[in-house]
Amino acid sequence: MILSKKNLAQIEMAGSEIPGEDIFKLPEKILQFGTGVLLRALPDYFVDKANRQGIFNGRILVVKSTGTGTTDPFNKQDGLYTLSIRGMEGGVPVDQRMICSAISRVLSAGTQWTDVLQSASSEQLQIIISNTTEVGIQLVKESIFQNPPASFPAKLLAFLFERYNFYKGSAEAGMLIIPTELLTDNGIKLKSILKELAEFNSLDQAFISWLDLHNRFCSSLVDRIVPGKPEPLEKERLEKDWGYEDDLLSVCEPYRLWAIEGDEAVRKILSFFSVDEGVIITPDITKYKELKLRMLNATHTLSCGLAFLSGFSTVRSAMEDSFFESYIQNLMMDEISPAIPIIIKDSEKRAFGLKVLDRFRNPYLQHRWLSITMQYSSKLAMRVVPVLYKYYELYNRPPELISMGFAAYLLFMRPVKKEADKYYGILDNQYYLINDDRAAHFYGLWEERSVDLIVSKILSNLEFWPVDLTRLDGFEASVTRKLKGFIRHGTLQEISAYSDRFN
Repeated sequence: MILSKKNLAQIEMAGSEIPGEDIFKLPEKILQFGTGVLLRALPDYFVDKANRQGIFNGRILVVKSTGTGTTDPFNKQDGLYTLSIRGMEGGVPVDQRMICSAISRVLSAGTQWTDVLQSASSEQLQIIISNTTEVGIQLVKESIFQNPPASFPAKLLAFLFERYNFYKGSAEAGMLIIPTELLTDNGIKLKSILKELAEFNSLDQAFISWLDLHNRFCSSLVDRIVPGKPEPLEKERLEKDWGYEDDLLSVCEPYRLWAIEGDEAVRKILSFFSVDEGVIITPDITKYKELKLRMLNATHTLSCGLAFLSGFSTVRSAMEDSFFESYIQNLMMDEISPAIPIIIKDSEKRAFGLKVLDRFRNPYLQHRWLSITMQYSSKLAMRVVPVLYKYYELYNRPPELISMGFAAYLLFMRPVKKEADKYYGILDNQYYLINDDRAAHFYGLWEERSVDLIVSKILSNLEFWPVDLTRLDGFEASVTRKLKGFIRHGTLQEISAYSDRFN
C-alpha cells in the first residue's frame, strides 16, 4: 500500500493523528521554490503542524526548479510524505512519525512553467520561500521571458512581474519573500539581485518601485539535520512496521530552528510561528547566527581532525568515548561560549549548548568527521579565529582546547600522496582525502621543516588567516607543544592526559 490520500483511512498511527479531510480543502498560501528534504522537514513541517491546530490554514504550492528527478512521487502520494523524527531532546530519546500534508501540489518549472505563472493571479498566495542551495542566489543576466528562465532569481522575478501585471501594480498584491539558503543576509542579497535583474531586462520603473516598496524580503536562518531517506534496509523495516510504502520518507533530528527577521506584520502573516518554539521572528537574527556559527559549527571544526585522527568515524562514536565527549563539551562550554564575539546571555548560551550536545549524541545520525573536514582551513578562519581573538581579549592566554584543535588541524593537513590535483594523508595505513583548497600549501612542508617551523609558518600566513596568529602571546607555543605530543603519543592518548583539566 502506497501512502496517498485515498489510503489514509487504512493507515494506523500510534500517538499521532492522520491528516483530516478538511486539511485538503485549505487554500494555497505559500509558493515554495524547491522540493528538498530541508524544506519538507522544516518550513513545511511548521505549516502542517499549524494547520492541524486550525491556525495557519493554508497549504503550499511547490515549484520543482531543477531539471533532475520528477514530480511523480509527489503526484502518486498526493503531496503526502512521512517524517521520521529521531534523536535526543532534553537528554531523552525521541522516535516519532508524522505524515505531513502541507504540500498541495508540485509543478515542474521545466514542463509546467505556464501553470507556475498562472498561479501568480491567486489572491490567497501571500508568501514565497526557497531553498535552492547557496549557488541558487546568484545573479545570472538572462531574460525572464524564457520558458522557463534558468536561474532561481529569474524565475522569481518572472513570477512577481506576472503578479504585478495581473493586479495592475496594487500594493496589496506584494509578497512576503523568505529565502532559506545558507547565506548571511540572504533576503537582502536576493532583493538586490532581483532589482539588478529587473534593470537588465529593461522592466519599467513602476514595476521596480512596486518590487522595492510592496514586497517584503526577510533574511532567515534554518537549522535542522535532515539526512533524507534512511538506508534501504532501514527504510524497508520502517515501511513494514508502518504498513505502507513512502518514496518521500525522510529522517530528521528533533532539533529545529527557523529564525526570520521580521516584525509584527510578518508575525501576522506567518501565524504558524505560534505553534512551535522552533520558529523565531525577530528584528535581528544575528544572535541565532552567532550561536550556530560558534557553538555548533566552530565546535565541529575544532573537533573534526582531532576526532578523525583518534579513530572516530562519526560524531556519535566520538560522543560515546568519555574522554572525547569531555573534550567537546568543555571546548564548547568553557572556551567558545564565553568568547562569542557578541553579547548573549549566559543562560541562552548554556541552553543552546545543551541542545547541541543532544544533537551530537543522536544515535540515529551517521555524521562523518571526514566530511566535516571539507575546506578545513577556511572554516577555521571564519568560525574560530574571531572566537580566539575574543578569548585573548578576555583572558590574555592561549585557550588549551582550541590550541589542541589547531594542532590536530596541522597534523590532519599532512599530505603524503598527490594524485592529479588531489592530496591525501594517511592514517592506520589507509589514505584519506584532504578536501581543502590549501592542501597544496602543506604538500612537502612536513618533509622539509621542523614542527616548530611548520607551526610558525602556518599560523603567521596571512593567506590563511585575517591576522597573524603568532602575535597572540603563547598561542604558537601551545599549539606546537600539543602537536609534538600528538606525534609522539597519538591524539587520543594526549586527550586522555588532558582529561583531568576538563572537569
